[in-house]
Amino acid sequence: MQHADGKCRCFWAAPASALYVRYHDTEWGRPVAHDTRLFEKICLEGFQSGLSWLTILNKRENFRSAFEGFDFERIARYGDAQVARLVADAGIVRHRGKIESTINNARRACELASEKGSLAAYFWSFEPEAQSRPASVSEQTLRQNTTSPQSVALSRDLKRRGWSFVGPTTVYAFMQAMGMVNDHVDDCWVREAVERERSAFARPV
Repeated sequence: MQHADGKCRCFWAAPASALYVRYHDTEWGRPVAHDTRLFEKICLEGFQSGLSWLTILNKRENFRSAFEGFDFERIARYGDAQVARLVADAGIVRHRGKIESTINNARRACELASEKGSLAAYFWSFEPEAQSRPASVSEQTLRQNTTSPQSVALSRDLKRRGWSFVGPTTVYAFMQAMGMVNDHVDDCWVREAVERERSAFARPV
């Protein structure tokens, strides 16, 4: 889709929302190795279930405030009082199941970081090999491929470890956003920049 500034962007980057366009241009698909950002994103993908990402993006700063910057070590200590506070917070999605899932997942994240050294090392170990990726990325490709073998494997392993709201589609959206794959469409002006960042990115181990 060509926008008013003359740049072609992925079909989902609604030009009516400057916030969405900025997210597309500066964040989506760029590789991330920061544990807090990775935890935040996988939680917000869970909150998105049944909603649009734009809904979540518009509330992201409220989420960050409500969940103390998505510091999973702090969230892991939340109890009934914090759940009640969050359920009453009109600035976020007040879904008790998703709120309780975030607290549960924070506890599981602490365990995982202790075992693997970091969340980043764990998540990036599921990055697909280049030869397994589509030779061309189009709107049709993305609409047809909402999961991948790696997202299925990651989802299965997270569930085995006790995580929730981490189905294969949710996990694939997380992998797309955090740069584990480059799913900017072929004619998107950001695609080449993202590919350069991925090439220079030091994979966490």
